[in-house]
Amino acid sequence: MTKEPIDTLTPMGVMVLALLRESNMHPYEMVRLLRVRQDDRLVTITNGTLYHTVARLQRAGLIDEVGTDRDGNRPERTTYTLTDAGRDTVVAWVRRELPRIDRETDFRIALAEAHNLERDDTAALLRERRATLAAAHTVLRDGLHEAHAKGVPPQVLVEIEREEALLDAELRWLDAFLLRLEGDDLPWGPDAFDDSDRYLAQRKAAQQ
Repeated sequence: MTKEPIDTLTPMGVMVLALLRESNMHPYEMVRLLRVRQDDRLVTITNGTLYHTVARLQRAGLIDEVGTDRDGNRPERTTYTLTDAGRDTVVAWVRRELPRIDRETDFRIALAEAHNLERDDTAALLRERRATLAAAHTVLRDGLHEAHAKGVPPQVLVEIEREEALLDAELRWLDAFLLRLEGDDLPWGPDAFDDSDRYLAQRKAAQQ
């Protein structure tokens, strides 16, 4: 049975597709932009991994070549563009992963790319995530209270206490972020970016 493109996407693949939503690029520029933006916090970035990812995305019909160029004695560089299927797939992947609480790495990437969704869509998905997190937090908190009441040695509960504290912190962060997202002060959506001097300088540096 053939898998759907969304089911074969790796975290690196998502980030490549998201880059190509900005503009056509060659892989060398992609690597440099990911590093300049410190996206290596989210995934391990190597030239070999990225070039392999680009090849897989092209075979899947999610990206396509739009030209090649050579600058002086440098190797020839192939520039890629996002296909309609690629555009739909990266949005579908972010929508799928944003509300989930069982794949932390994928969620972090989905959150980093959530600006590719419309504001209302993002808010609805994060509210879904919040509801799931709140239920998990309640179970953990009540379990801790019960354990303490039964006299369970506190030293065996420290990992659970940490998990409960992390869930509580994320819920508070989500509540604050949803308030910002529902206001007018936070630019959002795929068309909310301006070609600022900083962005243009970043792109130019990555192309060198």
